[in-house]
Amino acid sequence: MPQRWVVDNDPSPEFPIYTRGNVGEVFPDPVAPFSWTIWGIPHAEPGWIEALERFGAVDADEFTPGVMESLGVFGGYAYLNVSITRIFGARVPGLSPEAIDATFFGAEAASAPPYVPGPDDESPVHAERSGKTLEWILTATEVDGLQETAEKIKSIRAERPDLRELSDAELLERTRHLINTYWRGLWVDHIFVTHCSLVAPGILGAVAAELGDPALVTKFISGLGEVDSAKPASALWKLSRTVRGSTELAAAFDAGLLGLRDRLAALGAAGERFVAAFDQFVFDFGARGFNEYEMRSRTFETHPELAWAAIDRMRNAPDEADPVLARDRLARERELAIEQIASKLADQPELHGQFLAAVQSAKTFLTSRERTKSNVITLVHEGRVAMRELGRRFVERGVFAEIEDFGLLTDDEWTELLADPDSLAHLVPERKAQMAELGELEAPFIVAGEVPPVQTWRRRTSDVSPVEPGEVLQGVPGCPGTVTGRVRIVSDPADPRGLEAGEVLVTSITDSSWTPLFVAASGVVVDQGATVSHAVIVSRELGVPCVVSAADASRRLRDGQTVTVDGATGTVTVVD
Repeated sequence: MPQRWVVDNDPSPEFPIYTRGNVGEVFPDPVAPFSWTIWGIPHAEPGWIEALERFGAVDADEFTPGVMESLGVFGGYAYLNVSITRIFGARVPGLSPEAIDATFFGAEAASAPPYVPGPDDESPVHAERSGKTLEWILTATEVDGLQETAEKIKSIRAERPDLRELSDAELLERTRHLINTYWRGLWVDHIFVTHCSLVAPGILGAVAAELGDPALVTKFISGLGEVDSAKPASALWKLSRTVRGSTELAAAFDAGLLGLRDRLAALGAAGERFVAAFDQFVFDFGARGFNEYEMRSRTFETHPELAWAAIDRMRNAPDEADPVLARDRLARERELAIEQIASKLADQPELHGQFLAAVQSAKTFLTSRERTKSNVITLVHEGRVAMRELGRRFVERGVFAEIEDFGLLTDDEWTELLADPDSLAHLVPERKAQMAELGELEAPFIVAGEVPPVQTWRRRTSDVSPVEPGEVLQGVPGCPGTVTGRVRIVSDPADPRGLEAGEVLVTSITDSSWTPLFVAASGVVVDQGATVSHAVIVSRELGVPCVVSAADASRRLRDGQTVTVDGATGTVTVVD
């Protein structure tokens, strides 16, 4: 097996520790050359440093221009630099390298090499700059410009031309123009706000620990409302209620997903209205889906069967599973918890003030983080659909085997391919085979200075010991609540394999394409994740008890087992 993927880089000698933590849910599979060369290397790497500099925690000249340091790709898999995030933790008042580890890496933080302070890690100058940012974070009620940016990105979607009428060169140029014009700015906003969003949970966690109830912190940041990642689930829920309330629509779904749209359209007015509502959903949320940053990935627009499958699962859920009801319940519980804790802290004015400021900051920045991500994802999707049209044409011409093959070439190679379609076609099957081989491997969670040889990596299909009755899997608290139900292992959101209402959804990793399945499930258990992971943020909005960072849960648990999920303590207990 080749040791290097086409977009691999070497670890930084100066900042040598990297992790799959957090980035593992953004890029669960090997990254494709086109995505990484059009936005990863030219924009994501310098944009990350720009965001930290905007926070006040670093200076750009501390890093090497043109060298991948804050991000990395090893054996095809994306990594985040731990050494740099620890410096951020050391320089920002009130944070620490250990706190950053816990936030980004979840239960796997213990496996990271211990933090060893560097001579320049602590910096009074950067502490002062960061302190001013912290003052703003704890007083801001909104992030200026985010709504305007969102409207601009939505207008790009609304004004999308008929891609079928564009030439090959125009499709490629449209993609490059969109990415090179907007992507870095959107990314800097996202990374900056993401780091801002770490502050409030840290303060709230300290308050909860001082009160002797660490689980309280999950209540403080649940039911926030206006979380973009949860909106597709609410929209699909409404569609599912329409199906549930119509004998005709339900019968069309009962006949299976294959040919469903045609059957619905043939029903007359009711079917036509439903299809129109579904098309509006796709227009509004078509950018969301599986592995959203990757241009080759499936989304609700490119693969609408993801949404059809979600509606099919959700229509069997009872009305009381309405995500709006769950969100409102969590919001009430959140306000009650805040009121109770504020009362307890009334005789400690300084801590009382910090607590209330952190509560407001959590709402401001956790919701803003999701908005900034939506902006990036929507722009990526506009590039995706243009490149998929190119891919479709190259399939028709016999150059590609499937549309997604467009992503197996680098940005520069696409220029050569358009000039001579036969020049690079041989690379596509070679890279597809290598990518498939790498996709069967489990990338090391931590890389410290040197990447272990790829042939030594564990295969994803390697055996693990099953969990027996009475055993407890310890993960990280996601959304508070306790539920007991049957396990349903799901590996593909487009094929939920019979997930029934009330079952506990167990999977390796989640993104927006999984969100609707949360509504049908009574609880969610995910192998990977941490405080700011997708599963946590969405479950807290939908009111579904959730445990993340439950290592190997999707391989150790079995369909049909009964488990108790405690989202407050982060435990999964096998009942039978």
